[in-house]
Amino acid sequence: MIKNLLLFLHILLISNLFSQEKYSLEALTGLGGIELVGDVIKLQKDTYEAFQKMQNAARKDGIEIKIVSGYRSFKSQKSIWNRKYNKYISQGLSPRQAIEKIIEYSTIPGTSRHHWGTDIDVIDGLVPIPKSILYEKNYAENGIYSKLKKWMDKNSERYGFYLVYNSNIERKGFKYEPWHYSYKPLSGIMLKEYKEIDLKKFYAKFKPKGFLYFNAGFLNKYFQENIMDINPSLQ
Repeated sequence: MIKNLLLFLHILLISNLFSQEKYSLEALTGLGGIELVGDVIKLQKDTYEAFQKMQNAARKDGIEIKIVSGYRSFKSQKSIWNRKYNKYISQGLSPRQAIEKIIEYSTIPGTSRHHWGTDIDVIDGLVPIPKSILYEKNYAENGIYSKLKKWMDKNSERYGFYLVYNSNIERKGFKYEPWHYSYKPLSGIMLKEYKEIDLKKFYAKFKPKGFLYFNAGFLNKYFQENIMDINPSLQ
């Protein structure tokens, strides 16, 4: 009886510690202030350790889960954003059209889940790398990463990793990404705290290409559809 009570109190204490955890604005938007581990691909420690367990389990089934994208800084995301913006503008698109085109797959810098060190894009390292890696057809039936996708569908949530942008046709925002998984025990906390950020105020200070078109209406729609309309299990 006493042993069970002590266990309950221990769990309650841990839960309270997690509920009180507070991430800084910098940590939530890729500007720094977050502890990461890893060499080329960096993640938060808990995410990295959970991934290693999942990776080891997959190896027993003949699959080598390889991360091709983990943590991404604001600076890196801004570079991606600006490059795509310039590309679409040079093709004759208006600024608004360029922005809409970019956010089919890419986030506005400061809003990427990859800023958190909890999200990963994965491939099977045992398969010859195709010319185009992160494409939906590669993960579909008979695609080169179909075996990996089937394994992840069956096992990833056991290790805390959930698909972020699923194939639900009613979901708005970013298109289906069968390669993008998030470590829920941490990203769930970070998403909750991210909701408190004033994006309008944020972009008045940090100015990616096209930011003058980030009016209140656009940012509200972007927040609801691109940030919040994700796998319900991650909300």
